[in-house]
Amino acid sequence: MASIVINVGLIGFGLAGRYFHAPLIVAAGMRISAIVTSRTEEVRATVADAEVLAASEALFARDDVELVVIASPNRLHVPQAAGALLAGKHVVVDKPFSITAADARELAALARREDRCLAAFHNRRWDCDFLTIQKLIREARLGELSSYYARWDRYRPAVVDRWREREEPGAGVLYDLGVHLIDQALCLFGRFDWIQADVWSQRKGSVVDDAFELVLAQGTLRVSLAATSLAADTGWRYRINGRRASYLKSGFDPQEPQLRSDMPANSAQFGLEPREQWGHLTEGATGKVEAIVSERGRWTSFYEGMQQSIERGTPVPVSADEASTVIEIVEAAFESSRSGRRVHLAAPEPR
Repeated sequence: MASIVINVGLIGFGLAGRYFHAPLIVAAGMRISAIVTSRTEEVRATVADAEVLAASEALFARDDVELVVIASPNRLHVPQAAGALLAGKHVVVDKPFSITAADARELAALARREDRCLAAFHNRRWDCDFLTIQKLIREARLGELSSYYARWDRYRPAVVDRWREREEPGAGVLYDLGVHLIDQALCLFGRFDWIQADVWSQRKGSVVDDAFELVLAQGTLRVSLAATSLAADTGWRYRINGRRASYLKSGFDPQEPQLRSDMPANSAQFGLEPREQWGHLTEGATGKVEAIVSERGRWTSFYEGMQQSIERGTPVPVSADEASTVIEIVEAAFESSRSGRRVHLAAPEPR
């Protein structure tokens, strides 16, 4: 049976809305019927059929819009998501899902009361390297894991006047990049026992955090997540050590640059990582080094899953409850950094 085309309203047409959400929505077979933005000419050049609206309230009032996708500045995510849910819309919220875990839990409860689908856009679950890591763990290629390191280093020495670098709620690199690394770690290992964190600013003139180092523990396993804005050589991204072997991976997933170059998300080349970026597995007993073919990146899976959730009632790709756990760890990281102490992570609250 053919799927009914789902009409989507998009809030925001900056980097996330223009290059991440819009192409993936279209690739999933949905239709973008309206966009809330001031970038009228950009919309006309790329999503010509979409009507440009000046305010989110006008979008919520439209009867033809079934799904609202929020790609606005972080401080607006929660009020806009609540407004869309109360208007009877299904909702996708770009990361970070919220500024506080309490707000995330309230949104999750609201979605359940309104019987609407609510999902967080953690697209990095479908990166080439992360899918490859999941496969290696699933196939027990590494053995029991002892340590997991993930970094997201960039070279951005100058502070730019944009909302992500202004002193406002949800700004800074931990809310920007850290939430991806935390979400991936939670996908692999589940909840952690404690966190020790350092979150700070390194660049001249920076008023928000532009670097972090997080250590999370689960029994004897240690997970280290980090980022800096002052790394000219970005080096490795993942280093994973197990009793049987270690895996080392450099380079960034290709899907973002592909979308920013306007490659269609349904292209045959989309999500394929070049051979020179493949990671390497080293066997502990023999020292043998093996190049590991990277899995194909599948950001398209998010909106394909979202469509099934709306049409068939299947679970959303990334739930609000999962997103609230990510924000709990972000809050604990800031607390640990301020106090200089480990912060013990509480068990999940009953729904």
